[in-house]
Amino acid sequence: MKFFCLTAALCALSFSTLAQAGSELRYAGRQQSNPDYHHGQLSPAVGVHNVQIFRANRQLPELADGSGWTYNHAPMIAYWNGKFFVNYLSNPLNEHGQPGQTLLLSSPDGYTWSKPTVIFPTYEVPAGTLFGKDKIPTLPGLNAVMHQRMAFFVSKSNRLLLLGFYGISYTQKDSPFDENGIGRVVREYRADGTPGDIYFIRYNEGWSEKNTRYPFYAKSKDKAFVEACNELLGNKLMTQQWGDESNQNDPAISLKGDNKAFCFYHLPDNRVVGLWKHARYAISADEGKTWTEPKLATNVVNWNAKIWGQKTSDNRYAAAYNPSLYRWPLAVMTSDNGLDYDNILLVHGEISTRRYEGGQKSFGPQYVRGIAEGNGAPPDGKMWLAYSVNKEDIWVASVPAPITGKVSGAVNDIFADMQDGEELQRWNIYSPLWATVSIAKNTLGKKCLLLRDRDRYDYAKAERVFAASKRVKLDFSITPAQNDNGTLHVELQDAKGAVCVRLVFDGEGNLKLKPRAKFTNLLKYEAHKEYSVSIDLNTDVRRFDITVNGKTWKGQWCMTPVESVERIAFRTGERRYYPTIDTIEDDGSGDMPRAGEAVKEAAFSVGALKVQ
Repeated sequence: MKFFCLTAALCALSFSTLAQAGSELRYAGRQQSNPDYHHGQLSPAVGVHNVQIFRANRQLPELADGSGWTYNHAPMIAYWNGKFFVNYLSNPLNEHGQPGQTLLLSSPDGYTWSKPTVIFPTYEVPAGTLFGKDKIPTLPGLNAVMHQRMAFFVSKSNRLLLLGFYGISYTQKDSPFDENGIGRVVREYRADGTPGDIYFIRYNEGWSEKNTRYPFYAKSKDKAFVEACNELLGNKLMTQQWGDESNQNDPAISLKGDNKAFCFYHLPDNRVVGLWKHARYAISADEGKTWTEPKLATNVVNWNAKIWGQKTSDNRYAAAYNPSLYRWPLAVMTSDNGLDYDNILLVHGEISTRRYEGGQKSFGPQYVRGIAEGNGAPPDGKMWLAYSVNKEDIWVASVPAPITGKVSGAVNDIFADMQDGEELQRWNIYSPLWATVSIAKNTLGKKCLLLRDRDRYDYAKAERVFAASKRVKLDFSITPAQNDNGTLHVELQDAKGAVCVRLVFDGEGNLKLKPRAKFTNLLKYEAHKEYSVSIDLNTDVRRFDITVNGKTWKGQWCMTPVESVERIAFRTGERRYYPTIDTIEDDGSGDMPRAGEAVKEAAFSVGALKVQ
């Protein structure tokens, strides 16, 4: 008995010590983001693929979701039964602007996505419902809006539950949750690709089966579905995601208070880290039943956009977020132990033109979510993220593990000789739906890196990081599919994205350099002709020699003095500088002209890249 008591006491002491040790989440690196630049002057995480999966279109809604709604936001992602799933909420124009609905997309590979389908439709609020703190009766014709902090749950029996939250907003200033919330809905997504019936799984105060459209989940005759819902309700980490939507007296929420957009991950010692907006965090030693007092992470710059943390497939940790008081760029920081972070790297550094004006449509890649523990593990081992851009379009990003910003050794990417599926492993791509980056055959029948662009307000981009060098020789080949429209910019950049060399194939058939404000024309280029380009650069003297199809121009000046270069970018459009840190999101600029219409497509292919 004495031995048992001593053992128990030591175990309790050990657990208590473990709970206290290593309880501060902090960023210890020196690099911070500079929001004067859309990319924050951050080096990219090598091999990130940014893929647009939904492009809003008011003019031609059949090319989008069928409704033509242009406020699309708060996407979430899961992986189940060999497929990726993303859902997002949608309103006609504005944040919290009624009516609202939730849509779902799926993909077998993360690159090719289905057309969105409505999974939680618009919901008319019964007239006379007492609304908000002041208990104002609602008028006829009022519709709910969606506001979900949780979208997916995979049960132990492998049932996929889809979840959403209905709330009420008379105006944009009304938060559609807590006292304005109706409740949380749930339905199953079956293995055959069909959704089950919609039920309420949680009501907010004042709501029940008597005054809502859908029945309570326990009334379902599907026992396995009910068991999956009960399993969810018993998982304190999952229900903590409901924290800022449910009423504060809801027993499903362990940690009360003004903590928004919860996510979580387990540390090596099985404690749980919880993260919220503003880089607030807390730690739980009992699977979310109790928590330490939430506080701000040390030196982690984040405002009111979401932050996402997870354990990565290489047994390290990563947190993705907007590392500024703006919602750009989207970056990732890494950690060995889940608490001490360093090494901020770029995930998404583009702000495409916001095509449709709307209330509270913040600029930038934002509201990032990854795949929560238990909601699937893609076989590629990558960190998969979902986010919106400008609260208008929906994107995913795949981030390879280990997450790194460095590459060593020479580059010898000859696409025709590379194994299918491996060509872009070390490339970073930015691929909108109307300006795609892919491996395909060009007009000469050669397998290549193909950039195609028919987007009036966006572009395609592919980047290759290489070892930082003062003296570097690059050889690459470009084949234009036309010479009368479209542009291709080829840039050599340093670690912060400063452009040292810029070569441009313009829309009038000119191949030119940009050493200063004016361009220097090199030659007239032809459609369907391959151009072999060689650049021999010395950053110490700010000069380079360039050779195109055997003709050399020596001693060309660099655009910008840089210490070294470490990546090459191919981009089908001009650099963007709007918005700036002084731009007001509701600036009254209105919709962009012909925002829903494509332009004549231009295509450029890269056949090979060698860097030595």
